[in-house]
Amino acid sequence: MYLMKDITRDGAKVLRETAKPVTFPLSDEDKQLAHDMMAYLVISQDEEQNEKYHLRPGVGLAAPQVGQSKAMAAVLVPGDDNEILFKEVLINPRIISNSVQHAALAEGEGCLSVDKDVPGYVVRADRITISYQNEAGEHKKIRLKNYPAIVCQHEIDHLNGVLFYDHINKEHPFTIDPDAVIIK
Repeated sequence: MYLMKDITRDGAKVLRETAKPVTFPLSDEDKQLAHDMMAYLVISQDEEQNEKYHLRPGVGLAAPQVGQSKAMAAVLVPGDDNEILFKEVLINPRIISNSVQHAALAEGEGCLSVDKDVPGYVVRADRITISYQNEAGEHKKIRLKNYPAIVCQHEIDHLNGVLFYDHINKEHPFTIDPDAVIIK
């Protein structure tokens, strides 16, 4: 399991590189990476465990964030009443289509790799379709909207060397299309 000390911080070269594709069948090392990234998310979202291990809660964790230049990310998006909106390890993910409709989180975005608060709207597509492989190597395609779509775009950005604050308008950080969906 990863701890906060294992999270690669902003400024590290690996966070600005394009991650390398993952080959199948997965190596034991890649299986462990997938397991450990998801374990971090599960434990970080459990209040007792979170406090015990001094973790920052997360909904996504990409391999570059743990120092691995591999196109792999774990996503665990909780909903209301302990419901899980989306839980998957995405391997070699690609956004194959996106809506014209924009969306942003009302509170802005954060990142386990970025220790400072960066205010502003991170404008993204409200709906996306992604293709990826799961841990068994099966090719999958899924449509996501709202918060799960934003989380997946954030994680896929990590695999392309992009950080969330790269999307914030530097001159007018809270400017957004009036038709955009603001997710609270």
